[in-house]
Amino acid sequence: MRELAQQLEQIATTAQEAVYCRLVETRGSTPQKPGATMIIYPDGSQEGTLGGGCVEAEVKRTALAYLADNISAIASFQLDHDYGWDDGLICGGRMHILIQSIQDQASREYLIKACELLRSATGFTEVIRYKSEDKETPPVLLLFDHQKQLTGSLHAESQLLIDQATGQLIGLDDRPRPYHHADLAFLPTLERCRLVIVGGGHVGQAVANLAADLEFDVTVVDDRESIISSERFPRAQQRVAGDIEQVLPNLEITSHTYCLIVTRGHNHDQRALYHLADRGARYVGLIGSRRKIKLIYDDLLNAGIRREAIENVFAPLGVNIGSQTVPEIAVSICAELVSHRNRDGFVPGRPNRIELPQ
Repeated sequence: MRELAQQLEQIATTAQEAVYCRLVETRGSTPQKPGATMIIYPDGSQEGTLGGGCVEAEVKRTALAYLADNISAIASFQLDHDYGWDDGLICGGRMHILIQSIQDQASREYLIKACELLRSATGFTEVIRYKSEDKETPPVLLLFDHQKQLTGSLHAESQLLIDQATGQLIGLDDRPRPYHHADLAFLPTLERCRLVIVGGGHVGQAVANLAADLEFDVTVVDDRESIISSERFPRAQQRVAGDIEQVLPNLEITSHTYCLIVTRGHNHDQRALYHLADRGARYVGLIGSRRKIKLIYDDLLNAGIRREAIENVFAPLGVNIGSQTVPEIAVSICAELVSHRNRDGFVPGRPNRIELPQ
């Protein structure tokens, strides 16, 4: 949904008509999973994707018909020989897609609420109650913020239904994927994790560019202002130039922050880890050889950093894919970050961690 935020806000705040599609449930093998979104305009153009191929063309045809009749309903699409034979897209699954016409004031007000939640960046959950392919009764749409408070709704007339949906919400801190309960579909939009990269060299630059595509909000820190220029880090949300001793103690670190230490030298790495190891970050990773890491750990233990905090540091960095070049190293690091974020801290293929002295 975030990738369509600008377009959704424009539709919500103008007289422009469109169809907003959400993939709410899948069965079997499908090209996209619940949560995928697409906007279709009256001229047949689109933003976003539900998987491409013939099935997307059929969704578009159905959506334009719904728009003409101002209908919002769930449509089902079976991915068999009717969809995708020519394109080799015979997945065999089924997709249930909410096709929502946006042309009346109520639907626009609901979309405005969704856009406000998107801008807050704290995450929210859209709950959709529907009966498959029932065009007479529009789906009930509910918006819950990250504190499980109802902030927006459409076609919701039953407090009992709202209470039922509230009772089944999974906290966003658990980073749930889309899920179902009875006839309710839950589509979480998760808080974007912030990635603080300390060190603007080649590895930091490569990781920053890739991490932006992986939905991390990147902050890069380096004492050399020219190294973290907008030309080298065009997609970083924040670039902070200054001495590590001055910058890191004052940098906001939360339980959703990922910290990556990839500076140009042993001393800078140690200073950065001293200020980040025990700040409550979701993840702290340190690049370097095992020998260098062990030396840093010994020094930090002697400096009073808690053993438990050091034991939670990910070092050496990255999933073991035999990486050698800078792009390969960036891929291995980002694979680790994504797995840690999406799998509740689990990272497969990691090298053994450094043992601390007793």
